[in-house]
Amino acid sequence: MELMQIRYFLEAARTKHMTNSAKNLHITQPALTQAIRRLEIDLGVPLFAAKGRNIVLTEYGKYLQKKLAPLMEQIDAIPEQLKMMVALEGETIHMNVLAASGLVMEAIIEYKKEHEDINFQLQQNSESELYDIAVTTKLFYQGADEENSFACAEEIYLAVPGNGRYRGRTSVCLSEVAEEEFVSLLGSREFRYICDRFCQHAGFTPKIIFESDNPSAVKNMIAANMGIGFWPEFTWGSIENEQVKLLKIEEPVCQRDIIINYNRNKMDSHNVIEFYEFLTVFFSARKKKGW
Repeated sequence: MELMQIRYFLEAARTKHMTNSAKNLHITQPALTQAIRRLEIDLGVPLFAAKGRNIVLTEYGKYLQKKLAPLMEQIDAIPEQLKMMVALEGETIHMNVLAASGLVMEAIIEYKKEHEDINFQLQQNSESELYDIAVTTKLFYQGADEENSFACAEEIYLAVPGNGRYRGRTSVCLSEVAEEEFVSLLGSREFRYICDRFCQHAGFTPKIIFESDNPSAVKNMIAANMGIGFWPEFTWGSIENEQVKLLKIEEPVCQRDIIINYNRNKMDSHNVIEFYEFLTVFFSARKKKGW
């Protein structure tokens, strides 16, 4: 199959009308019909059947459309992606921040005090590979094992009411809170996935009463004693609320790794590497300082 044949086929499959498809493709209707016919001969199956003045896809045609449509979308997206790669050049550092966004912003603010000429563009896209520096998270035993990568271990605590059954407690087994109501990030977030895995290991599925894609909203809900929740050791900081306390989770081991890695996308990656090194030192220092 040639690329032009695929484009012709997908347009005809979309409109189900040869004449209209030919107009949209800026070719003659006989040329389109001939191209579709050659494609059918090459594949050895009929792709369309006549239905009055229109056409309909055969089962073979439906299958081919299902397979080719997403591939063509990816091909059509390549020029824009290449433009984005060109935009990565210069004094702009493109970051994909999927974890520890609060700490990353603190680091950027601190860095720009001495590097006013460096700009930052942030995105949150787990599918994107077009970035200079990415900040992600994984379970502690899945840590970084690639070059240009830094892993910072973080213990995850459980935020619970400071009174009642937890009064005087400093630690807890996760199975003890199986019946409690949880405040959590959305299931699409990596931190939520990690915490759900902890609960599965403890033998239960958490009862989620509130979820958000905004870590600040989750933090505020937990701090307001609206439900219990998982609390990362240093990326979320301490809870300044006497009604809520943080308990160490004894079983299972609840830890994650914050992963920072960079790509060499540029002809000159000096600015990227310099900020990457600053960011890793910033995270390490914050962890040592504690909360």
